[in-house]
Amino acid sequence: MKRVGFILAIVIVIFAVFIFVNKSYYPSLPIDHLSAKEAIEKLENSDNKVVEIAVEGNTVWCITRTENQGVFIADENVKQMIASNGWKFKEKDGSGLFFEKEGERLIATTQMWSEKYVLVKVQNKFKNL
Repeated sequence: MKRVGFILAIVIVIFAVFIFVNKSYYPSLPIDHLSAKEAIEKLENSDNKVVEIAVEGNTVWCITRTENQGVFIADENVKQMIASNGWKFKEKDGSGLFFEKEGERLIATTQMWSEKYVLVKVQNKFKNL
């Protein structure tokens, strides 16, 4: 009986390590071909505050940290990233950040993904105009 308990404990420890290493405890991403571990590693391995993690059609997905200040700091990071491409911030409405450039309008939306990370969805035209 002790042997069964020992084997069960080993299996539970292996399972817990697997979950921790693969970041399986994070919610699923709205991006099909990307794992939580890959998204976080891209951010951790970058010097940028906002990192592009995927492009789907005309949408760019990015990730940023909250740095214990909630969405506010994420919004500021997104504003800086998009402003660096010449867009001017106009207003925030809910989770949407609205920008303008040369008569064009751009919308970036933020979404709390976890306690530490915010996902950003922005039209890819922010790079092109």
